[in-house]
Amino acid sequence: MLLADEIINNEGELTPELEQRLTINQDQLEAKGKGYGYIIRDIEAEIDAIDIEIKRLTAMKKSRNNAVDRLKTTLSDAMQLYSITELKTPTLKINFRKSESVEVADLNLLESEYKKVVTTESADKTAIKEAIKNGIQVTGAVLKQNLNLQIKWTTYKKH
Repeated sequence: MLLADEIINNEGELTPELEQRLTINQDQLEAKGKGYGYIIRDIEAEIDAIDIEIKRLTAMKKSRNNAVDRLKTTLSDAMQLYSITELKTPTLKINFRKSESVEVADLNLLESEYKKVVTTESADKTAIKEAIKNGIQVTGAVLKQNLNLQIKWTTYKKH
């Protein structure tokens, strides 16, 4: 195994043995220096190839995430259009999970107790949600019901 490979496999950390093998004395400087130069160029070329592969894989991931989002939206829209709440197969269950989120129509209409100030002003949706659930009318916000499509792998037991 080449010295460079051993260093790479050791995540760049030097053991005393590797450090000793890396040491270059004056007599070895020209020969080892050229060898190290070629190895460094090879490793840098590998790094460039890895960067290109990361970009390629990132683009693939993004396009697949976009495809999943479009498929989920289409499926969700169709299920809602036809009032279907669940689809089942022996190994797949598709249904809606209800959740709630607060929509703030006008942040300026909210009372200060329902606002959080960080660097920019935003609505304290947790406080708003709790208040609305407790029967308090919060001017500028409503509690909205959402349908979030979830897909789960299932296994069925034989009876």
